[in-house]
Amino acid sequence: MGIVTLDEVTHYINGQQVKGENDKFGYVYNPSTGQRIATVPYASIKEVDETVQLAKKAAKRWGATSVGTRIQILFKFRELLVEHTEQLAKLIGKENGKTISDAKGEIDRGIESVDLAIGAPHLIKGEHSVNVGGDINAYSMKQPLGLVTCISPFNFPVMIPLAMSVMAVAVGNAMILKPSEKVPYSALFLSKLWEEAGLPDGVWNVVNGNKDTVNAIVTHKDVKAVSFVGSTKVAEVIYETATRHHKRVAAFGGGKNHMVIMPDADIDKVVDSFVGAAYGSAGQRCMAISVAMPVGKKTTELFTKKLRTKVEALKAGSYDDKDADFGALISNDAKQEILRAIDEAVNEGANIVVDGRNPKVENKEGFYLDATLLDHVTPDMNIYKEEVFGPVRVIVPVETLEKAIELINDHQLGNGATIFTNNGRSARIFTQEIEVGMTGVNVPIPIPVGYHNFGGWKDSRFGEGQMFGPDTARFFTKMKTVSERWFDWEDTTNETNFDFPSS
Repeated sequence: MGIVTLDEVTHYINGQQVKGENDKFGYVYNPSTGQRIATVPYASIKEVDETVQLAKKAAKRWGATSVGTRIQILFKFRELLVEHTEQLAKLIGKENGKTISDAKGEIDRGIESVDLAIGAPHLIKGEHSVNVGGDINAYSMKQPLGLVTCISPFNFPVMIPLAMSVMAVAVGNAMILKPSEKVPYSALFLSKLWEEAGLPDGVWNVVNGNKDTVNAIVTHKDVKAVSFVGSTKVAEVIYETATRHHKRVAAFGGGKNHMVIMPDADIDKVVDSFVGAAYGSAGQRCMAISVAMPVGKKTTELFTKKLRTKVEALKAGSYDDKDADFGALISNDAKQEILRAIDEAVNEGANIVVDGRNPKVENKEGFYLDATLLDHVTPDMNIYKEEVFGPVRVIVPVETLEKAIELINDHQLGNGATIFTNNGRSARIFTQEIEVGMTGVNVPIPIPVGYHNFGGWKDSRFGEGQMFGPDTARFFTKMKTVSERWFDWEDTTNETNFDFPSS
């Protein structure tokens, strides 16, 4: 296929790049330089409706296409993703700010979702019962919903759209992707790969826009399901709006993920694990570890001392800087919000162990912050209660494992939590009693592989669907049960029965 060329940001509708007709638009920035690199059109209600009508027709044709044909296209799409990993990683870095190596890791995790979807023929098999009564056979079938939508965030421009959408396509739906308006290039790149793989026009569509565009999509009568990833506040609004319009919804919000450090843990390994899990992607991950919770005074002192040295050595830099540990933040607004969160925490009594508010970078126009670490943080502080989407992490010491579990379970967010210990009993108590959707033992980020289900608890998720794993096949299909009997042509018996049918 060669190099994919994207000269401008457009919509991708029915197999074509469409400039759009609306007079509303936004800007795309290179976070590493702070420079504006593109203008992104926002789709109007009229444009959304036109896209829906085209996709609805495509869904009918695609849903009737054999499963084998659909999966062959997925195989080709996967090959193209692998072939274009280098180019796609650079594109992610340019519009998102994360390092090239981090972007490649994101693509690899996205490919896991493709691998799972290639197994869709197994996941959509029905059940069959012979002669359940009266010579009737009963069987079930999973059929596509029709047209679905996925609304993805800026922090994973490839992994999350793939995790949300590929299974939807594999099981026979058409879809509309509304990517974050901050990172539209990655979505358009995926569109070109789908096109090259042979996906029929109209099955995969990309519509750019703002909250008005989103509202037009999630309230449209012909959109059957909504998958969303973003902040908790917006996830709840999406859930309430879409369910009010009778949609199936899985809306994933933010997280405040804890790492509990037991006295028997290897502190050097814990520190290394925490640094990568906390500050990777400049902390812009909903599954990032944001709270270190050492158990006991000695553990806290040793952990803090060793962690400080590691955090001070971290380097922020341009997405193409091979020596950078993490890149820039997505926008200047995001940077200012994080600075306000740090200042507020200090005013509330937190202590700055490592101060990253004045980043040591060459390009001062980029949206950079160095790594910041706070201690003397208490559970009543906003910086503990709220998700901070940046390279700012806190230490909240506790006296016992039981107290750690109590605090984590009391938190309104429940994406993930992990424990570092060499004691099997501690690990067992933690995994059984903790009230979060994804739990780790000596694993820094307990995000599951693509063939296991992903989903938080409490205010980290609204709805019952999953983002990764086999449950996505269920989310994007509807069950139909058929009871079937064929009469013997020689049987001339005619009888009317008013009793409720049974075996």
